[in-house]
Amino acid sequence: MEFIKRPVIGLLCLVIMSCGQEPKPTISPDTYSKPSTAEIKQELERKGYKIFDYIDERSGDTLIMQQYFMAFLKSGPNKSRSKEEADSLQRLHLAHLSRMYELGFADISGPFGDDGEIRGITIYNTPTREMADSLAHLDPLVQLGILNIEIHPWWAAKGFPLR
Repeated sequence: MEFIKRPVIGLLCLVIMSCGQEPKPTISPDTYSKPSTAEIKQELERKGYKIFDYIDERSGDTLIMQQYFMAFLKSGPNKSRSKEEADSLQRLHLAHLSRMYELGFADISGPFGDDGEIRGITIYNTPTREMADSLAHLDPLVQLGILNIEIHPWWAAKGFPLR
């Protein structure tokens, strides 16, 4: 019976001690303020991104247009030799793309739905084409010549979601 009393007494003490504590303050949504357009522009320019303002004629809102880099992943000269090898390489390829997304370098990636020369795209969120190209060439399938990379600058409104 003693082995039951100790945990119950300990739990009771913990409950009693926590009752007298002040509740932790919560952050209200009103406390957080979004950065202004000027602050966003200043930060992007500081990091070396190319941007320009676009005035939406309908709303009158000023949109920040940012240059991204679209990498087309094209069929390369080398092919994998077995299904096991292809599956293993595909896992490495997807891990690379996931890492680029997690690190904030890639905003979206995906394959095309046909079996054409262009296999898929990745949109890189980097200040320079050279950086996007360097990151794209870290892909194991590119390093093995299974995919080739073709990169083009691409402009989009900062913060607009994909629909």
